[in-house]
Amino acid sequence: MAGAARDQLSAPDAADAGRRAVEAVWRIDAARIVGALARYTGDFPLAEDVASEALAEALIAWPRDGVPRDPVAWLLSVGRRRAIDAFRRRSARDERYAALGQGLREGGAHAGAAPDLPDDPDVLWDPDRIEDDRLALLFVACHPVLPKEARLALTLRVVGGLTSEQVAASLLVPVPTVQARITRAKKTLAAAGVPFAVPPAAERAERLGSVLNVVYVLFTEGSSASTGDSWLRLDLAHEAVRLARVLVRLVPDEPEAQGLLALLELTAARFPARTGPDGEPVLLADQDRRRWDASAIRRGRAALGRARAVGRGLGPYGLQAAIAEQHAVARAFGETDWDAIVALYEALGSVAPSPVVELNRAVAVCMASGPAAALPIVDAVAAGGALRGTYLVPSARGELLARLGRTEEARAELEAAARLCGNARERAVLVGKAAAL
Repeated sequence: MAGAARDQLSAPDAADAGRRAVEAVWRIDAARIVGALARYTGDFPLAEDVASEALAEALIAWPRDGVPRDPVAWLLSVGRRRAIDAFRRRSARDERYAALGQGLREGGAHAGAAPDLPDDPDVLWDPDRIEDDRLALLFVACHPVLPKEARLALTLRVVGGLTSEQVAASLLVPVPTVQARITRAKKTLAAAGVPFAVPPAAERAERLGSVLNVVYVLFTEGSSASTGDSWLRLDLAHEAVRLARVLVRLVPDEPEAQGLLALLELTAARFPARTGPDGEPVLLADQDRRRWDASAIRRGRAALGRARAVGRGLGPYGLQAAIAEQHAVARAFGETDWDAIVALYEALGSVAPSPVVELNRAVAVCMASGPAAALPIVDAVAAGGALRGTYLVPSARGELLARLGRTEEARAELEAAARLCGNARERAVLVGKAAAL
């Protein structure tokens, strides 16, 4: 905000508007900013560091001076200057070390010198490179040299634009753990000399599974935000769908890439009906299916058809897409084929077992056979302890107990779930259900 418009705001209001603008730009354009700086420097860890420094500078400057006309260009310019400064410091340091060790060579050339950065800063704004930048960023963040937990944390941070707190909530780990993982990941990538580029075809296969998983987690956070005041984070979800489309173009014959795209399209099709006028969640049974995106459903079913056509059987993403398809083709909630969904969840549990899959299977079993058949499944998940400390188990138990008429137990479970839920909108739904009992 600049000029007369900013003058009408009080100082606290202007500062708050500046901070919100910084957060919004980073959330939407983090991948573009880090990717462009990584292409400019050829050094992903450095690019992420200088992008974070630019972000920190914006948190001071924008509340004070107003939001610039082109916030992304401002951040890229600051990041570029910080990168140049970093290379100069690195070069000077290496020169000192060389001088101490053996004296400077003729002409001052040495292995640690700063690279030849492009003189033209417009290289950062090349619109033809943005897609390549984001895809390269995704593959670098999912490099096999990193453990799975680090890949997820790093990608959610630099590709998804999540804060450390949001990444921690999404991965169900403490914030210091996430910060440590990201720091170690950048050091590991730097030590391994991982280039900033989309890998050649021969190397893609070993990274593809990790990349698909990260895109899935990114979409999951967008479709059911773990923290904050909004139930949906459409920017994250749409970025995940876009990345899935890019991956399908890159590996069109990979059934799980098609399956993931199908799942994301079919799930995103319900977004227009998932929230009410004030942003409050609208549960599946209450959604106006006329508002579902028919084009997204067609795209999702076409991608699922391509996954099936490969002939090797559906993998975890394809099976989840098949479940989403069952919802998409039902004209009303009461016409849903819950027996088919139960069978699909059983198949999913056999190829990709997890406590979350079991909770979802319990919901389907409840709809197909009643809550008494579903409650032992949820109790088994609770006994396993994998989801202890999350709201998922008490939320599911509360729903089932309410259907069984065990009102006091149900209220206690729903209240416990509300206390554990990090998203304000979803917490309000749980509080409302408990109060209704």
